[in-house]
Amino acid sequence: MDYKLNSKILNLAPYEPISGDYRIRLDANESFILPDENMRQKIFDAAQTVLFNRYPDPLAFDLCRHFASFYNINYDNVTSGNGSDELITLIMTAFLQKGEKVLTFDPDFSMYKFYASITENPVLTLSKGDNLKIDIDNAISFIKSNDIKAVFFSNPCNPTAQGLSRDDVRKLINSTNALIVLDEAYMDFWDQSLINEVPKFDNVICLRTMSKAIGMASLRIGFAIANPVLTKALRAVKSPYNVNSLSQAIACVVLSDKQYLHNCIEKIKASRDNLYNTAKDICINRNDIKLYDTCTNFILIKTPNADKVRESFAKEGVAIRQLGGYLRITCSTDDENNEVIRLLKKYL
Repeated sequence: MDYKLNSKILNLAPYEPISGDYRIRLDANESFILPDENMRQKIFDAAQTVLFNRYPDPLAFDLCRHFASFYNINYDNVTSGNGSDELITLIMTAFLQKGEKVLTFDPDFSMYKFYASITENPVLTLSKGDNLKIDIDNAISFIKSNDIKAVFFSNPCNPTAQGLSRDDVRKLINSTNALIVLDEAYMDFWDQSLINEVPKFDNVICLRTMSKAIGMASLRIGFAIANPVLTKALRAVKSPYNVNSLSQAIACVVLSDKQYLHNCIEKIKASRDNLYNTAKDICINRNDIKLYDTCTNFILIKTPNADKVRESFAKEGVAIRQLGGYLRITCSTDDENNEVIRLLKKYL
């Protein structure tokens, strides 16, 4: 027997995050806030109630109900997933026929292109300008002239830290029959969400996550918000027990404490603003360096020496993300932000 891998996976390599022993990790846009003692006790108590010999609730009813309550939306419009990645894969495989075209933007979340390649859907990409923002009119024209069936983009964007206004996103939605997949993973740090309006549209799926502002990346929980027709389809095509019982139980506890989460979000935004403003003082009079505005939990710096700066940070035990000529740095505690500023002054 001589079994051979097909061409689409033959040369694939597993995703490899930055590995190594770093004293400070600011490369994955995770929250720097750990649950306080009160929240830890609630999580511990919730874990005690899990029936480990039973399958999870297939529709994660309580989880979706708590999520809907936190964001003041209807549970009937919510589907839970094993991270947003699972939901993106589901949308690619179920809502698109093989060969139908997908539009993404560059730069944006790289996994959109990857999952489309696995489902054998051609990916067309529109480059963003120097301001790293989507040109909505250009995108609308491109969608119509190229028979695009689905559009995937993050708002605010990872890795650019830039955002589109509600009006711009609405304009895109209302100008096409293509499926618009609006990834709002970082929207807790901004004020231009469409999560409450999404069920009114017949061509929009909004994605949210517990991995960023909510600080529960280890649980691997994502959500899709859409109108009843799209939601019914998503619930039908997902795996029956896709979100494990322990993650469901813990997530319900965290989502039920609205004041705790609001406090966490405000702390992260304050940290982001502090990091941005102090970094701005370093970059403001430099023609060779550009610091972009941010509405996320990270900053983005363009520099011709990005590789050398990243390597220098690594040698000092600090992990940051390099994307070509850009450096993406997650905000953190005051001490860790101060260390970032010290190193930026030293190596920029």
